[in-house]
Amino acid sequence: MKESYAAILLLLCSRLNYLSSFQIPDNAHLRSSVCIASLAKEDTVDSFVDSFSYDEVDDGKLRVDLKEKKRGLGAQRWANLNPAIKERIVKEGQEKAIMNKKKREPKEVKKRRLYMNYKDMLQKEKKERYVVRKTPLTDPERVNLRDLNPKESYTGQVISLKNFGAYVDIGSEVDGLLHVSQISREQFVRHPREILSLGDEVEVRVVRASPEMKKLQLTMLPESVLEEEAIRKNFEDDEDDERIQLDEVFIDDELWGEIRRVTDYGAYVELGAVVRGFLHFMDHPMWEDHKGSPPSEFMKLGDRVRVWVSGVDTTQKRIKLTANRPDGLPGPRREIKWI
Repeated sequence: MKESYAAILLLLCSRLNYLSSFQIPDNAHLRSSVCIASLAKEDTVDSFVDSFSYDEVDDGKLRVDLKEKKRGLGAQRWANLNPAIKERIVKEGQEKAIMNKKKREPKEVKKRRLYMNYKDMLQKEKKERYVVRKTPLTDPERVNLRDLNPKESYTGQVISLKNFGAYVDIGSEVDGLLHVSQISREQFVRHPREILSLGDEVEVRVVRASPEMKKLQLTMLPESVLEEEAIRKNFEDDEDDERIQLDEVFIDDELWGEIRRVTDYGAYVELGAVVRGFLHFMDHPMWEDHKGSPPSEFMKLGDRVRVWVSGVDTTQKRIKLTANRPDGLPGPRREIKWI
């Protein structure tokens, strides 16, 4: 029985090769190999014969619907798949198709696409920086600058951040400028974004308002700090003639001073001279014990320090200081007592 099936299969293969020479010349040489390979893969001859569905058409040609059968099996498998798996396969296929399309696109198209992506990114960042005001600037109910009382506290909203400060809306006809030096005295503020964010509500006080120039200056510092700084400034202005001039300051001069401002690089020291001296944090004797710590850890406002002059710049009006005793200076005499 099996021998007769094998003979039938050989006749089918020869028939397919004969028909392919007239119908599909581009893959006719693959017909015989397909038949033989299919026979080798099947368990029995019966299953191989049953895998073909053929019918006799009007012109007497034999048609094999193997491709249609495989297509039907594939559609059946796809219909039985989990919807989540289907979605993942479709998504991966779409991403792969997009990547292949981008690889084949010309340089001009790629350059234009990247530029448009860059513009979209800038627009998105601009929208994120935009703060919605509670009342528009054109609102007639906004307070006139002439009606603002100096030293009075107001609650404002941070509108924008700049390198030199922040603009705050306190409900007046113009936004007030909160300078970076008026934000805090406890720490050195390099940029307002270190403390403030867009849209934040802050308590500020009016320093001065100019209705003619349409300018408003604000501060976040306490009233006591401003009063102390004003008294100190007036005292320094009154004693300008008695202050030490730069031509009277020499290298290795020993001076006493008070720390007035601490930054990320050191501190400014009041020496009684026409300008304040700068003490770098590495020139402080406690730096060795606080390596890796910010200068504010061992340099405090109001501390009295003994310093020596390490440099004087009369052109830029600067005094450089050090808190370490220079090696070239003679040390104190040591008395030896014999017992």
